[in-house]
Amino acid sequence: MDIEQKQAELIDHFVNQASVQKGSALGSVIVEATSHPSLFAFSEILAVSTVAELEGTENSVYLEVLQLFAHGTWSDYKSNSVSLPQLVPDQVLKLKQLTVLTLAETKKVLPYDQLMLELDVTNVRELEDFLINECMYVGIVRGKLDQLRRCFEVQFAAGRDLRPGQLGSMIQTLSKWLGTSDNLLISIQEKIKWADMMSELDKKHQKEVEDRVEDVKKSLSLKKSLELKAATS
Repeated sequence: MDIEQKQAELIDHFVNQASVQKGSALGSVIVEATSHPSLFAFSEILAVSTVAELEGTENSVYLEVLQLFAHGTWSDYKSNSVSLPQLVPDQVLKLKQLTVLTLAETKKVLPYDQLMLELDVTNVRELEDFLINECMYVGIVRGKLDQLRRCFEVQFAAGRDLRPGQLGSMIQTLSKWLGTSDNLLISIQEKIKWADMMSELDKKHQKEVEDRVEDVKKSLSLKKSLELKAATS
């Protein structure tokens, strides 16, 4: 089963779980969802009405935790740890994995020093083990570890949930990409048309050469025939 299909099934599961719970009972659902080793998207759970209703209540901390995992990073948690519940080890791991995805959204070359700072990792060996075992092996990123340059070259990274207000900029980016793609397609079509035209001209020229060769052959054959006839007269 590929990661997208697994994600979809898990999202459906936790959406259904959240839909039938209210108040503090949602806490265990949210902890389970944010601890699950194969779930990395949470916007659908955030959109569940019972979850949204937590805002402004005595249980709003559960909503804040879910928002953290949807859009935040390990650094965000450390900055707000006083007002948030202590994370269980599986949540800590998940949030650090999500932090790598956030960094990979803006940079395709991630310096080891930046990664170690963002992930609270103390040495290169620990960092590389984390990137290999907890990120690449899991399938959320692909890339190359460059020990000489002390960086991680990102080749692929799974996308995170869109942050509030991010949809507009993404639509704008996709629109620009679509425009560029259309222009590129037009350019390719023009080159194909030019190549077809040149091919037709080449075929026409080749036909003309072949016709000339044939005319020369006929002329030589006729001349040879006349010479033989004159010689025998």
